[in-house]
Amino acid sequence: MQSRHISIWFFIGVLLTVYGALIFGYGIVELITGHTANVVLSNLHAPVWWGGLMTILGLFYLIKFRPGRKGK
Repeated sequence: MQSRHISIWFFIGVLLTVYGALIFGYGIVELITGHTANVVLSNLHAPVWWGGLMTILGLFYLIKFRPGRKGK
């Protein structure tokens, strides 16, 4: 009987991708509607940048540590 282990980094990739997509989506809605949070540096559009970065990093972890990948 073979034991199948899934790396914790795969699950971290799932979380980063989901949270990043949600934050990125919120940032896009902020840009489209013009309703920004009342913070000092709102002109930098932090949700777009951080959401995009988290999504890209999460996708990297999902691809690199996906279960069933040969040649680990």
